[in-house]
Formats: sequence, structure tokens, C-alpha cells
Amino acid sequence: MPIAVTCLALLAGLGWLYLATMVAEWAGRGHAAALGPGMGLFDLLTRGAGHDLTGGALVEVLCRPSFGASGESAGQAVLVFVMWAAMTLAMMLPTAAGMIVTYAQIADTAARKGEPAVSPLILTLGYIVVWLGFALAATALQAALARIALIDPAMASASPLFSGAIFLGAGAYHFTELKHACLTRCQRPFPFFFANWSDRRAAIFRLGLRQGLYCLGCCWATMLAMFAVGLMNVVWMAALGLLMTAEKLTLTTRFSRVIGVAFTMIGIAFIALSVWNHWPQAS
Repeated sequence: MPIAVTCLALLAGLGWLYLATMVAEWAGRGHAAALGPGMGLFDLLTRGAGHDLTGGALVEVLCRPSFGASGESAGQAVLVFVMWAAMTLAMMLPTAAGMIVTYAQIADTAARKGEPAVSPLILTLGYIVVWLGFALAATALQAALARIALIDPAMASASPLFSGAIFLGAGAYHFTELKHACLTRCQRPFPFFFANWSDRRAAIFRLGLRQGLYCLGCCWATMLAMFAVGLMNVVWMAALGLLMTAEKLTLTTRFSRVIGVAFTMIGIAFIALSVWNHWPQAS
């Protein structure tokens, strides 16, 4: 189990490290506020610190693709996918810690009895494959949103109305039966593992895939909320990651409904902001 937990922490840490590298370039230029709500704090922290042009150029090449509506290249698309992959590792692996540790404990018990058990890393690999599939779909969605100018070059929402619609949709999903069914599976992985136990790697890999799909069904709407607040907004990444982790650690759906209400209120606030911004023209 210690090996599984260590690998889990390393993978999530690598995701956060890559995202931090990307954000550092914007903060070094004093432009972090463009990445979304709350990111202006990084401009305050880095003000007067200067900017390393050599390091900035390196980050520009390795970590910051162009998100314009035209002229995307295959290389830029790959960087966008890498960004989403890092984001899913950073945000979703911590939420899966309880599930992976539960499997590791069962495997350790089996090993102590002299029974064969597959490494938790195989289970984790299946889980990661599902979220890499989500990263690929999110990359395509981002390209489409950029083409219709709903995402700006800073990877932030270009419209409060668009942001509001995303939060309203995410809030509504928190009250659906599908959400609660998937959440319950994530909260209680032990019965699932016990009923489907196997000593074959392929079978455990499929268990990881199935758990990943349950997690996807639970969390996809919350992940897409990043389109509303800025894809490089690490403040909201951390907040949403903590929410999803707490959601899976509770054993009821009440907290999920609270999140749904909060998302709905945030969506209404964004829409009200959009109406306010256009009020002078309308009058």
C-alpha cells in the first residue's frame, strides 16, 4: 500500500508542477489576473520580482500553446492535451485516493493470507486511462469553443453569460439520479471490489476502468466548470479538487446537493453580471 500511495502522490504532484510552470509565466509578466477570478493574487505576489526572459522563453515554447480561433497546429493541440492531462491528474487522482487505498488494503490482506493479488498500480492505470480519454474530449471541446470565441487567448471565459450557463448546468447535474448513483459507487468502493475480486491483471485493469467511469459520471460537470473560471486558474482548480474529494469522503448525497445549490447561485451571479454589463446598451 505505501508504494501505491507514493505513486499516487507523485503523479498528482507532477500534474500540479506542470500547471504551476504554465501559470508562472503569466504571473512573471504580471498578467495572471487574465487567467480567471482569484488569479490576480499571483500578480500581487510577483510584483517587483522581475522577469527572467530566458526562462520565460523556455516556458513559452514548452508550456503555453496558442488558443486563437485560427491557425492551430498539431503541436499546439498536443500541448492543450498535455495541459488537460496534467489538470486531470492534479485534480482527480487525489479524489481517487480512498478508492485506491481500499483496493490496496484488500490486496494486502490477500497477500498476507498467501493468496495472489494484483498491484494497485494496475487498478490506478485503468482509472487514469478513463480520465485521459476525458482530457482528449476536453481538448476537442476547447478547440471548438476557441473557434466561436467563447474562450479567449488566456484560456478564460470570454462571456459571463457563458460562464453562468456552465455553472447552472453543473449545478443542475448535482441533483440528477445519475450523479448520485455514480457518487455512491465512488463513496463505497469496498462492495464493488469484494464482489468483483480477481487475481488477473486484465480483470483488475477493467475494474480500474469501471471505477474511472463511475468517477467520470460523478465529476465531469464539476471539471467542465473550469471553462467558466479559466482553464489555468489554479485557485479554482484547488477549490474544485477539494470539493470533489470531500464529496467522495462523505457517505451521503447531501453535500453534493449543497454544491449544486452553490453552483446554481454562482451561475445566477455570472448571468446577473452579464445583464449588468449590457444594461446601458439595452437602455
